[in-house]
Amino acid sequence: MIRNLALGLIGIFSAGAARADWALNMPRGVTELSQETYDLHMMVFWVCVAIGVVVFGVMIYSLVKHRKSSGAEPAKFSHSTMAEVVWTAIPVVILLAMAIPAAETMVRLEDSRDPDMTVVATGYQWKWHYQYQDEGVDFYSSLARPSLEARRLGGNTDPFSVDNYLLDVDNPLVVPVGAKVRLLLTSNDVLHAWWVPELAIKKDAIPGIVNETWFRAEQTGTFRGQCAELCGKDHGYMPIVVQVVEPDAFQAWVETRGGDAPKFASNDE
Repeated sequence: MIRNLALGLIGIFSAGAARADWALNMPRGVTELSQETYDLHMMVFWVCVAIGVVVFGVMIYSLVKHRKSSGAEPAKFSHSTMAEVVWTAIPVVILLAMAIPAAETMVRLEDSRDPDMTVVATGYQWKWHYQYQDEGVDFYSSLARPSLEARRLGGNTDPFSVDNYLLDVDNPLVVPVGAKVRLLLTSNDVLHAWWVPELAIKKDAIPGIVNETWFRAEQTGTFRGQCAELCGKDHGYMPIVVQVVEPDAFQAWVETRGGDAPKFASNDE
């Protein structure tokens, strides 16, 4: 049993090629709001670290300084009004200092007015359907064939040999760089969630309800995510891939899909 456990642990820690990179922190992302969210997260983190250092420092000092073996005598008072005011006022000030920038960021996250394009994303068990409202393009996005074959029990494909195993799709969502993309999210069956960490988006797709979010990618590239709500037996096989391309490449992609893409200004204009 111990041997099997050891072999299992070795397998887990050596499976770097088949799993996503481990990260101890959230990514900065590729949008202005994702970077703002990261900075806000780090600010709150360091405030919490400072509070922890002060609180535990005082506790440790008090335990050492006022221990019985050093001859310390217990205080005779029952309470201190000044201490109660101080330890109430200081947390209130700290919370307000964190709440104001957090509220500003949350307001901006919900401000999807005046988009350059709108995409309706509908969750299914277990794939996504994307409909570009102005471009006349729509398609389903499912788990890519190499990952689909590798996930089958008894299959001939080794998961370790598949690039982006379980994080690749046959038809990615394609958007132009620099464009404000409004995303309307809903579901056709059960609760799903559209989650792409590098876009700082995690929004539920709920049957009968349309949720709204937006992003503006500031650099080209391929960004991957997953459904983040337990939506059934194949929940783990419902990835999300967003390809951010130059406006001219987006125009060409829409034309290959038989759609009509509006002209987007490049970042240099």
